[in-house]
Amino acid sequence: MFQRTNNRPMELKSERELALMREAGKLVARAHHICRQMAKPGVKTIDIDRAVEAFFAQHDAVPLFKGYPGKVPFPACTCLSVNEQVVHGIPGERVLKDGDLLKIDTACRLNGWCADRAVTLPIGTVRPERMRLLKCGQEVLQIAIDELPRRKWWSEVASRMQTHAEKAGFRMVTNYVGHGIGRTMHENPQVPNFVSRDTRKHDFRLEPGLVLAIEPMVNMGTGEVVLQRDHWTVVTRDGLASVHVEHTIAITPTGVQIITADEGALDDDPQPTAVVQG
Repeated sequence: MFQRTNNRPMELKSERELALMREAGKLVARAHHICRQMAKPGVKTIDIDRAVEAFFAQHDAVPLFKGYPGKVPFPACTCLSVNEQVVHGIPGERVLKDGDLLKIDTACRLNGWCADRAVTLPIGTVRPERMRLLKCGQEVLQIAIDELPRRKWWSEVASRMQTHAEKAGFRMVTNYVGHGIGRTMHENPQVPNFVSRDTRKHDFRLEPGLVLAIEPMVNMGTGEVVLQRDHWTVVTRDGLASVHVEHTIAITPTGVQIITADEGALDDDPQPTAVVQG
């Protein structure tokens, strides 16, 4: 995720290019399946990261997070963030516990094309309010998928995402946004999950060929966040839980395509519904 774009204009992808991105998306989806199988109480987050790194290496895919530049280069190929950690959590010796919410974000480049996806998983038995937060985050992402082919401008979609979260009593994170994606992980436009005076100034038209990594972050309490001393991990200011979900999604002439969807439904990961016009 990491929120860095270049100064190039938005690039619309051809049908052939979308097919190549889909191949990268399939790998990212399979990496997430590995994570889901491992994400249980007693497992260290570093072990999940190592499994994903080995999987990408096996398929000659480049993990896009590892070495990502910053004050300290990001040291892992996944971001694994637990409970109050919103995004960019660094895998390590932390052991998952019953009741945790684990956010898993990873991306790769395959044959020159990128895909990016994040999920939030409940670990063991999770408190009802945390499950309600998780359900809301998934619903917010589904709203984006449903609304993309119906709206002309991104702000129309973002407004509905934000409204849904706030009606449920939660708050959107506004410090971090989604992004365009293609040959590089971060392309224009930036894709906010909320609407403000500033975001309206940078609104963009929704048109076929546009590929977006849409990634709402929803907090149980305040939307304010704090960057930790490791220069990467972002946590909620009030210490309450957060969820983060993401798919790489393409707008096509007939509707939307979820680039990072699984091949066939998996029992432990219900898939968002792609909306097709007409």
